[in-house]
Amino acid sequence: MLILLAFIIVFHITSAALLFISTIDNAWWVGDNFSTDVWSMCSTNISTCVAITDQFREYQSIQAVQATMILSTIFCCVGFLVFILQLFRLKQGERFVLTSIIQLLSCLCVMIAASIYTDRHEELHKSNEYIIGVSEGRYGYSFVLAWIAFAFTLISGVMYLVLRKRK
Repeated sequence: MLILLAFIIVFHITSAALLFISTIDNAWWVGDNFSTDVWSMCSTNISTCVAITDQFREYQSIQAVQATMILSTIFCCVGFLVFILQLFRLKQGERFVLTSIIQLLSCLCVMIAASIYTDRHEELHKSNEYIIGVSEGRYGYSFVLAWIAFAFTLISGVMYLVLRKRK
């Protein structure tokens, strides 16, 4: 049981780390001489970064991605704290339902964020406000990490739902 508990804790911390990296790092959309995320666009040739503000087209879509990624990270961290509290407070045989619900909310938020970005990426990168043309790019590793975090939070949410506190 102790090994299972250690695995669940490591799995949850890994999910949180993936969410932090995918939310913060500047690699949702990359090209040969630029990288952009939901916060800013950086050019590697001239070493400048431009913050994404309301002057950009489709700024509302970017704000939705920002908000849901932040929410998913918060839910994942709160879920871990609730799990630790429930670990010591629940009676034997009870399930970690509250932790599961919070983790599944995190899963839902990251899915919404990645789905919005997937759907709107063409319109997002056509703005004239970028210092260089970013329409010719590809998805970066932060975007991929967001989808991996979706899978991890979904799996851990289901694990908490099935998990019972035993001796």
